[in-house]
Amino acid sequence: MLDAKYFREELQQTAERLKTRGFELNIDEIQALEEQRKSIQVKTEQLQAERNSRSKAIGKAKQAGEDIQPLLDAVSDLGSQLDAAKEELREVQDKLGALIMGVPNLPAEGVPEGKDESENQEISVWGEPPQLDFEPKDHVELAEALAKGMDFEAAAKLTGARFVVMRGKIARLHRALTQFMLDTHTEAHGYAETYVPYLVNHDSLYGTGQLPKFGKDLFHIQGETEEQIPLSLIPTAEVPLTNLARDEIFDEAELPVKLTAHTPCFRSEAGSHGRDTRGLIRQHQFDKVELVWLAHPEQSMDALEQLTNHAETILQKLGLAYRKVLLCTGDMGFGATKTYDLEVWLPAQNTYREISSCSNMGDFQARRMQARFRRKGAKKPELLHTLNGSGLAVGRTLVALLENYQQADGSIMIPEVLRPYMGGIERIEA
Repeated sequence: MLDAKYFREELQQTAERLKTRGFELNIDEIQALEEQRKSIQVKTEQLQAERNSRSKAIGKAKQAGEDIQPLLDAVSDLGSQLDAAKEELREVQDKLGALIMGVPNLPAEGVPEGKDESENQEISVWGEPPQLDFEPKDHVELAEALAKGMDFEAAAKLTGARFVVMRGKIARLHRALTQFMLDTHTEAHGYAETYVPYLVNHDSLYGTGQLPKFGKDLFHIQGETEEQIPLSLIPTAEVPLTNLARDEIFDEAELPVKLTAHTPCFRSEAGSHGRDTRGLIRQHQFDKVELVWLAHPEQSMDALEQLTNHAETILQKLGLAYRKVLLCTGDMGFGATKTYDLEVWLPAQNTYREISSCSNMGDFQARRMQARFRRKGAKKPELLHTLNGSGLAVGRTLVALLENYQQADGSIMIPEVLRPYMGGIERIEA
């Protein structure tokens, strides 16, 4: 959520910056509500002052032995007016708050302006795509040939479309990737491994910005009774990890806090019908190793570079060619102020595909969550900055491994760094 000052003091400039994101701010509605709020607030303060004054007068009259009933009647009437004004003020503030909740974050300085992914900026390229002297197969064809290592038909029978059952060495390779990522991030990069719930309450989803705007992208759980708190399956571990800071105040010396977790992620993929329907690229359930930072405001842009580098390290250790892209204003996520995407090379598609998105959210989420820190010697706490990124999406990494390490006979070579996690085997035979 943006600071209210942007809507009170810098409304026109804020609207212009949001336009670069393809977002049209309703200036007239905000101005009307703000004028209403000011007017009612003045009225409320005046009524409160008059009530206080008359209450003092009642005290003096009572001490003087005067008849105070007319004064009590007048104060009672003022009380009713004050309660009505407070309720009116609350309603206007709620409308204004709901409007502001639906406004995306402002792009950081240096983020390229653009309407969509075609205007993203390539920052760097690492590695060379493999030169295969045969027609590459895609991950679905490869894995199905390996004793039905991926079985989409079985998953459809159990659940429905966009799920998968993995078997044998493909399932083990999926697990190996997860363990390798967690070990690298905890042992080499200094993250604290964290186990989190896969169900969260709606306060958590408001905190990280999935609600109210993106409720259709989530899977919601229906409780057995009306009294039960509504819960939703997590779309990413970013939600529970970041919300650990909700309503907390950290000492400045504690920052940065670096957390990682492996979880399944659940997304309804609303609005993506017909896109990436084959294979693992866009599933309703997939696994991810998430990276989250709680950072000092002055250090958060440097933290974004570090976090992104940690995700890149996984790709480099696996020997997978990729490129790093700075997202333009029109392609960034709702809560991000600056985002890098890492796109891995997929031979069967003959292109780069996103495998990690690393974002600095600034104080956008922290304001919603009231996640704060206190500088040394300061009395008043300040909002910290939150960052998150995939380190990496496990399923998409599996896709990249299968396609990049495929052999002409359909077997898959295992990257050396993964062999200890695979019991020492060097190849998955067709």
